[in-house]
Amino acid sequence: MKRGFNLVIVFFMLFLTMISAETGYASTVELQPDTPQNVDMLDQPLHEIDAAIDQSMGEREIPGAVVLVAKDGKIVKHDAYGYAARYLDDEFTEMDQPVPMQKDTIFDVASMSKLFTATAVMQLWDQGKFDLDDPVVNYIPEFAVNAKDDVTIRQLLTHTSGFSPSPQESLYKIDGNRDDRLNYVLEQPLENQPGTAYVYSDVNYLTLGVLIERLSGQREDIFVNENIIKPLEMTDTMYNPPNTIKDRVAATEYQPWTNRGLVWGSVHDENAWALDGIAGQAGIFSSAEDLAVFGQMMLNRGSYQGEEIISEQAFDLVNTNWNEDFPGQDQGLGWELNQDWYMDGLAESNTMGHTGYTGTSIVVSPNKNTIVILLTNRVHPTRDTPSTNPIRKKVSEKTAYAINAWSAANMKKLVEKLEDDNEFENVNVAYTLKLHLTAVNQYEKTESDEKVIKHMESFKRLLDHQLEDDLISEDVYETLKTSADYLIDKWQ
Repeated sequence: MKRGFNLVIVFFMLFLTMISAETGYASTVELQPDTPQNVDMLDQPLHEIDAAIDQSMGEREIPGAVVLVAKDGKIVKHDAYGYAARYLDDEFTEMDQPVPMQKDTIFDVASMSKLFTATAVMQLWDQGKFDLDDPVVNYIPEFAVNAKDDVTIRQLLTHTSGFSPSPQESLYKIDGNRDDRLNYVLEQPLENQPGTAYVYSDVNYLTLGVLIERLSGQREDIFVNENIIKPLEMTDTMYNPPNTIKDRVAATEYQPWTNRGLVWGSVHDENAWALDGIAGQAGIFSSAEDLAVFGQMMLNRGSYQGEEIISEQAFDLVNTNWNEDFPGQDQGLGWELNQDWYMDGLAESNTMGHTGYTGTSIVVSPNKNTIVILLTNRVHPTRDTPSTNPIRKKVSEKTAYAINAWSAANMKKLVEKLEDDNEFENVNVAYTLKLHLTAVNQYEKTESDEKVIKHMESFKRLLDHQLEDDLISEDVYETLKTSADYLIDKWQ
């Protein structure tokens, strides 16, 4: 009987492995370089990212960048542009020997560090250390000062605790050591009643950093290194890079007000710097390829190469929108959700992402099994430069085009998404577009290139009529027309 039971267990485990592989979430998925065509993406939109980056550098929005795009576990674009270090001061005085950007340049990712803090918090949740709706004071008693007894851990994670965006005073101006400055953070008063407003706040994640240290008994950098960075083999990810690799690190800002001069190899954020470079809201340095591994771990629902970083249950909590009461501020636990302003055509209810003040961003789309990473040092040599939001959005836009315009079937899915988002005047508008694309898809299957092109030109004329009749918006028109142009180019 025992032997028969063992055979049942073996077959059951094999079945689970097969199911895991078929769902696309197998923890053995490892990122590898490949071509766009092998993952059903078009080359042209991805190539057009290069011109967009060049334009951004030409307008002095950024001195340099690294872009990485991955789909289905394949890295289909990974390129470096411009300079990692170019200027000596905020007057744009050129270095004698500027440092070119490399694909493995290490960036101060700024607020993207919050994703590591949130992941560490959920690892502790997996260990049963707390419940999400527990009051923070249960674990940090001194947090109770200034009537904060009711603030929960979930509210810290979702920026609904009631804190203002930053501590009342910059931490480098607070006398004492790291512990003294963290105590100052814990004493911060609330601006709103807990749960009544969404306010993106560094105070939330500074506090979560303390929570990690209290629950684990380890400083945050040690805990994150042992439980996230090492298991994922992210060898270019760290707090406080050693001076020996400074030439691999992108320079950031010239800061005369902190007497630091050009910040290069040290954390840019003044509050994290005041905490010895180890804080919940900033402090992580990383490369595009390392961050892609982190993103793939999320696409794998918490695991990578056999290493479970968070459980699937924890992943589901992370990927849930807890801010339905605050429309437009969709927020998981740590990860932002469905933010069109930088996710563009990749934005969906479960699309995860985050940005960093230094000019960094990551977008992770479970529906499209896609990761988009843009790393820039836009604060080099000064933060007083144009916003990087347009280039963030453009990189996501071009990636979405590369996916959606691969086939009429993909374009039909795009129309369905727009329909779900109530972007059409009535159901007949979407129905007509989908019917047209269904027909084109049949011609694609038989590789009837002339008919594909002819009917896609007809599709564009249909869009023209719908725009003239105010049945679709200009944004929807441009999105679908551009996708149609890409698809026509593919078949010409």
